Amino acid sequence: MRLKLEKRPEPSRLMVVVTPIASVLLTMLIGVIVFDAIGINGQKAVTDIFLTPLLASYKWQDVAVKAAPLIIIALGLSIGNRANVWNIGAEGQYIIGALCAAGVGIAAGGAGGGFVITLMLLAGIFGGTAWASIPAVLRTRLSVNEILSSLMLTYVALQVLSYLVGGPWKDPNGRNFPATAPLTADQSLPLLFPGTTVHLGIAFALILPFVFWAVMARSVFGYQIRVVGSAPHAARHGGFDSKQTIWLAMLIGGGMAGLAGALEFTGSLKALNLGFPSGYGFTAIIVSFLGRLHPIGVLIAGIVLAVTYVGGQMAQTSVHIPNATAGIFQAMMLFFILASDVFIRYRLKIVWAPKAAPTMVARE
Repeated sequence: MRLKLEKRPEPSRLMVVVTPIASVLLTMLIGVIVFDAIGINGQKAVTDIFLTPLLASYKWQDVAVKAAPLIIIALGLSIGNRANVWNIGAEGQYIIGALCAAGVGIAAGGAGGGFVITLMLLAGIFGGTAWASIPAVLRTRLSVNEILSSLMLTYVALQVLSYLVGGPWKDPNGRNFPATAPLTADQSLPLLFPGTTVHLGIAFALILPFVFWAVMARSVFGYQIRVVGSAPHAARHGGFDSKQTIWLAMLIGGGMAGLAGALEFTGSLKALNLGFPSGYGFTAIIVSFLGRLHPIGVLIAGIVLAVTYVGGQMAQTSVHIPNATAGIFQAMMLFFILASDVFIRYRLKIVWAPKAAPTMVARE
């Protein structure tokens, strides 16, 4: 008996849905086994990480706040991934978007209101788009791989953040702590539910997936992205410009990352400091693949990854696991989802070896 991968006549739609769910369940199972092996209550740890944030009503708002930037960034990245454009620098675009929003807030002084907040959000989108345009230029003009250029620009963005919050934008009343002055109440996003931390940015994260779904499924642009990504030679014959597609994919990804940074700044943090980068830009890559690059899938995957963030913090207190545990679970989910992609185009088949025919022994 041996196992053989047999190519399917066409990709399995069932496996597209089943494999992300199986990846999460397999991650949970391995988590239980590993924790038990090192002397930690594995069932308790995995329950706190994956289930308690959903079952405990007081944690829902934390999940919503964490999920919003992940969903928004992953939506932009999914556009590029569908077109085989790999923007790995969303974290840097997220940082620059927040810095541009902060710049508008500082320039406005004490002024606030809907107009100023709108300008801050637009500045965030512009900042993320401008930062993403650099690897787009390098790719289309000089054939520089956008994976490397966009990733390296993340570290440049970190240095820009460090310079501004520790220098020109440093809060004079902040006791020499490197951070900007906090936003006024009129410059902050309104809360959707008074008495909670659920701000208007979460509404963006709930609405945008349906906007992206309509664009990808019902527009010429969505068709162009799908064709360029799946059949670039056919796209050229169809009149679609690959360089234009690269530009659009990079700018949309950067704009969404910048918007997420601006929303996080104006809605949750209200000030920028050296701890502002939280890895959302990198985690959003996992969200996009776990959601199968589909806008509605990204919405669900963003919630799942946000649950691991909140649950990981809870498990640190309940079973005393390290802070990096949530990141380990996220990495395992990405590994399993990528490894299971093979079952979309191939099926596992058991091949039974034929029994050997009896040999006849000649007699003299």
